[in-house]
Amino acid sequence: METPAVRSVHWFRKGLRLHDNPALLAALRGARSVRCIYILDPWFAASSSGGINRWRFLLQSLEDLDTSLRKLNSRLFVVRGQPADVFPRLFKEWGVTRLTFEYDSEPFGKERDAAIMKLAKEAGVEVIVENSHTLYDLDRIIELNNHSPPLTYKRFQAIISRMDLPRRPCPSVTSQQMDACRAEIKRNHDATYGVPSLEELGFQCDNLGPAVWPGGETEALARLDRHLERKAWVANYEKPRMNANSLLASPTGLSPYLRFGCLSCKLFYYRLRELYQKVKKNSPPPLSLYGQLLWREFFYTAATNNPKFDQMEGNPICIQIPWDRNPQALAKWAEGKTGFPWIDAIMTQLRQEGWIHHLARHAVACFLTRGDLWNSWECGVKVFDELLLDADFSVNAGSWMWLSCSAFFQQFFHCYCPVGFGKRTDPSGDYVRRYLPVLKDFPSRYIYEPWNAPISVQKEAKCVIGVDYPKPIVNHAEASRLNIERMKQTYQQLSRYRGLCMLASVPSCVDDMSSPIAEDVSGHRNSSDPG
Repeated sequence: METPAVRSVHWFRKGLRLHDNPALLAALRGARSVRCIYILDPWFAASSSGGINRWRFLLQSLEDLDTSLRKLNSRLFVVRGQPADVFPRLFKEWGVTRLTFEYDSEPFGKERDAAIMKLAKEAGVEVIVENSHTLYDLDRIIELNNHSPPLTYKRFQAIISRMDLPRRPCPSVTSQQMDACRAEIKRNHDATYGVPSLEELGFQCDNLGPAVWPGGETEALARLDRHLERKAWVANYEKPRMNANSLLASPTGLSPYLRFGCLSCKLFYYRLRELYQKVKKNSPPPLSLYGQLLWREFFYTAATNNPKFDQMEGNPICIQIPWDRNPQALAKWAEGKTGFPWIDAIMTQLRQEGWIHHLARHAVACFLTRGDLWNSWECGVKVFDELLLDADFSVNAGSWMWLSCSAFFQQFFHCYCPVGFGKRTDPSGDYVRRYLPVLKDFPSRYIYEPWNAPISVQKEAKCVIGVDYPKPIVNHAEASRLNIERMKQTYQQLSRYRGLCMLASVPSCVDDMSSPIAEDVSGHRNSSDPG
C-alpha cells in the first residue's frame, strides 16, 4: 500500500529565520510539499498596542524571509486572519497532513497553540513542535528547582550549571531540501499572500524616519558577525566602560533580532563560546559572558506558568504595592515631558527609534515607579510594549517588577537620580542635545537641570523653562525620600503579615546587582548604577 503524501505547513510566529529552525526542518522531512506561512490579522494590527517601529521591524523581517525563500524557489505565505479561523480552511484547501511550529513558552502562546493542536487533531493533521526560542528546556529548569521557577538569578545560574550545554544550532535550510518539496506558487501570490505595507495596516507614515534597526535574518547575521569581530570586548568582558556613545543604537546590537527570532539564541551562544575559547584558549567561558542571554532565560522561566506575570493583582510572585493612579504624570513620562532632560531624552529616543540602553531603561523605570512618580510598573510595561522593539511578555514584565522592587529585587533604597545619573554617564550632555534639540544651546553645567540656569542664560539658549520646555514634574529629592519611606512601610507591613524576616520571605535577587532590563546585547555588561 502506498504511503500517503506528506503536505506540510510551517507556521512562523517568532523564529523568523531559516538558520537553526528545527521545526522548519521537520516540515521538510519526507514531504511532497511545504508551505511557509505567517498569520497576520490586519484588524489586530490597526488596533494593537504595538507602535509603528515594532510593526515596521516585523514587516521588514517578513520581507527578508520571503526574499530568502525566493532564493530557494519558495515563498512566504502571509495569511490574513486569526489562527483559529485560518487553519481549518488551509487544512482543506491545501490538503495539509503536517503542521510544524516553534514552541512558545509564554502563557498566551501556550493557550493559543493548544487550541490549534486540537483543531489539527480533528482534521487528522500531524503536529510537530520544536523548542528553539530559548537556550534550555524551561520545564526542566523548573523541575530541577523542586518544581517551581528559581526566583533569584544566582539560583537560576546554579540550576543551569548542573544541566547539559544547550543543543547546538541546526544547519540552515538548503535549496536541495526545498526543491524536493516545492509547493505551487500562483501568479497572484503577491496580491493574495504578499507582505502588506505599513499603510495597508492603517499606519500614518508621513513623518516616519529611516529604520535605525532594520528587521530581518540577513541583518541579524551581519550584526552577529560585527558583534563578534570585537574580540577585545569578548576577551575583556569583565572590564567594560560605559560612555555617552553606549547610549546610542549600535550596529552590533542584537536584542530585537533575538526577540523576533531573526537570530537564534543558540547560534549566538555557540559563536560566543567558540570565540571566547579561541581568545582565552582552554579556559571555560564565564557565565557573565552569556549574561544577556541568561537574563532572558531567567525571565522566560519565571513567566512560563504564570499568566498574571504582567499584572500585580493575582500574580503570586509580585508584592502588592499601593501605587498611585496619576494618568497625567504617566502621560508626561511617556511623552518625554517630565522636565528632567535625562529622562525626557531617553523617552524621546525610545519613541523615535524603538530602543534604549539597559541603563537608560533603569533610569526611566525607577523614575516612573518607586523613584519619583509612584505610578504602577504595569503602566510602564504597557508603554514599553508599545514602543520597545525587543519587548516581550516575559522579559518586559519581569524587568519592570525588578526595577520597581515588586519582585526579584528589594534594595528599594537604591534610587536612580534623574540628574546625577546623566551627568556621570555623559557629562557634556551630547545625548540630551541630540534628542531634545530645544535644550541644545544650554551650557553643559545646566543641561541636566536647566531650571537652575539664570533667566539670562535661558533666554540666550532660546529656551525659557516653563515656556519652551517644562518645569520639573516633581522635586526629586523630596519625592524620592517620600517614596523610599512608602516602600519601607510596605515591606515592613508585608513582613509582619507573613511573620517572617523580609529578606527570607520575599523573592529577591540581592545576591546579584545585574541589570534586569538587559535585552540590548550590545556588549556592555549588565550592571546597575544607582544614582
